[in-house]
Formats: sequence, structure tokens, C-alpha cells
Amino acid sequence: MVWIPGGAFIMGSDHHFPEESPAHKVSVDGFYMDAHPVTNAEFAAFVEATGYVTLAELGPERTGSHVFLPEARTGEDAKRHAWRLLADADWRHPLGPDSDLRGLEDHPVVHVAYADAHAYARWAGKEIPTEAQWEFAARAASQDEFPWGAELAPGGAHMANTWQGTFPSENTAHDGYLRTSPVHAYPPNTLGLFDMIGNVWEWTTDFWAPRHDRPRANTIRRNPRVTNAVESCLAFGASGQVPRRVLKGGSHLCDPKHSPRYRAPARRARAVDSPACDIGFRCVCTAPL
Repeated sequence: MVWIPGGAFIMGSDHHFPEESPAHKVSVDGFYMDAHPVTNAEFAAFVEATGYVTLAELGPERTGSHVFLPEARTGEDAKRHAWRLLADADWRHPLGPDSDLRGLEDHPVVHVAYADAHAYARWAGKEIPTEAQWEFAARAASQDEFPWGAELAPGGAHMANTWQGTFPSENTAHDGYLRTSPVHAYPPNTLGLFDMIGNVWEWTTDFWAPRHDRPRANTIRRNPRVTNAVESCLAFGASGQVPRRVLKGGSHLCDPKHSPRYRAPARRARAVDSPACDIGFRCVCTAPL
């Protein structure tokens, strides 16, 4: 794990999507954070030690998970049909029953629901980060668009695993990866953290709210977190039967035109019981190691 010194920063953004606003000043206490997302090898050690069964593997009829399998279609039709719920997709079989983890041991584990991530964290003596902790660590004291500067790929050098090409029908894989990448494939930020941008979305412990709370004038919220599960459901109306938590960081499926969410302030809602092939996690620890 990497020690992240506490401090104050501007959380959120007023320049992109409405759910990222308003930009506001908060502070977080110091904490330790995993240097990279939890890998398949690390999650396998947890399962071997505990016998844990993930949500996607549960039930007489397996719950399964969502897999991105774009068809040879274009435009909105392709986007609607790109995601499929496969009963036999899980962390061991990331693309369905005919896939496995050979060669993917150092890639982020995927197809983990929030409860799965939480179970791993408890076993490891750690926690899932708050949204504020995650964003503070991702920014690494930078207010640029990206932790490394103003450009996504400065000088043509890929700094994170994102989508290149026409989404969702064409992925040129100019960065070398069609799907997930090894957790050390790209340079770390200045705090020594890998994959804070791209590769896989990461769970946080905060429940979803459509916007950040605007603090009272001349106040700085310390260690903020959103704990209202009911409001996270109400934000989605009749379809909001399951609480949503905040995902951070973007993934290898984010592209500049349709989903430029590979930025520290970017956020996304996800039902806690809805794993997918582009969702993983990392842990934090607030107690001394």
C-alpha cells in the first residue's frame, strides 16, 4: 500500500457532466491505499483462503454478470446491444464459460459486485475507499485535466488504458489492449498509484447522489461521504429498487466522444448487485500498518 498524506483539495468539476458539480473544497485525513487495483491473483488467494462465492456465481441459476460484446452494428443500435448479461460470466470466466484467467493473473479482477469487494476488504483488514479519498489520491495534488497534465495522450504516449477508435464498433487498441491491461502497464501518478485512470471502474463506499452537496459558505467538509442508500434509489425513480454506489476512474471502454470519464472528478452510479467486465476495486486502510 501507499501512504497518502491528508490535505484539502477541490473535489468535483463544473466543466463536464452535471453529476460532477459543484466543484467544492473538502479535506481528507491521511490514509493508505493499494498501489493498484486488486488483481485476479490476489482475489484468487482470498477465495482459496475463505471459500468465498461471488454474487455472479450464486444461486441455483447463476446470477451471471454483464459482458461487453459489441456486434457488427453501428450507432445507437450497437450501443444498445453491446452489453449482455451472461449467466456463466464471473471473475474466473471474464468473457463467459469458454474464457479463463490464463495470462490475466496481474490484470484487475472484474465481475465483482460491491458486496464481493467489501468481503475481500474485510478479509484483508482494509476498507473500500470513500469517493473523496479516491478522488484526492487520483488527483495527486494536480488540478489539471489528468494527473499527468492537460492531454490524455501527451505526445501520442498512452498514459492509461482507454478506448481508441469508433465506439463501440471499432477498437484499434492503439494502446496495446483490447480489454483490461496488467496493473503496472502504465506509469503511476506522483503518489505511486497505478491505474487511477482507465483500465477498470472502481467501487467506492459512497452512495450515489445526482450532484455533490454544496457546502455552506467558507466551510470545508472534512472526510465527506454519502451514506443515504434510500436517496440513491430515489434518484432512479421506478427503476431504483437497488441502492447505487459511486464508481470512479473510468475504464478501458471510455472514449473521448461518448464517455470521457477517465478523469479524477468523473463519477458513475452502479447498482450494488450489478457486476460487469469493466468494474473492479482497490482498498484503503486508515489504521497504521
